[in-house]
Amino acid sequence: MSQYNNIVIKNKKASFDYEFVETFVAGIVLTGTEIKSIRLGKASLVDSYCLVINRELWSRNMHIAEYFFGTYNNHEVRKDRKLLLSRKELNKIENLSKNTGFTIVPTKLFINEKGLAKLVIAVAKGKKTYDKRQSLREKDDKRDMDRAFKK
Repeated sequence: MSQYNNIVIKNKKASFDYEFVETFVAGIVLTGTEIKSIRLGKASLVDSYCLVINRELWSRNMHIAEYFFGTYNNHEVRKDRKLLLSRKELNKIENLSKNTGFTIVPTKLFINEKGLAKLVIAVAKGKKTYDKRQSLREKDDKRDMDRAFKK
């Protein structure tokens, strides 16, 4: 199973568009072809989000490509997927996300040491455009300092 531990799919756009308030690690309910596609790295978290429906957390718009060797058993590419968290964590997420301006975004998808797919989700607040410019400026400054340090 250790060959799959290096699978990490990140949502880089989320960290640019949102300021993370709190993060949680959730399990995902998947079918056989979905986990096989994830183990091949054929997934994307771009434009995906999470929402609470009937006291359950669901991931929407997460793209998991069809498994190449899957037959008629193949899964839908962009279906809703249930996330597994403790009741205490779900209550905390639900209370945080009820506040105006907060949303739940998936930030990272990975395979743990047991071979299970896990999704790191964050309760986040949207950044304003000036915050995004500040983030870009900090990123450029860090890159310039790294270049100067290497010389």
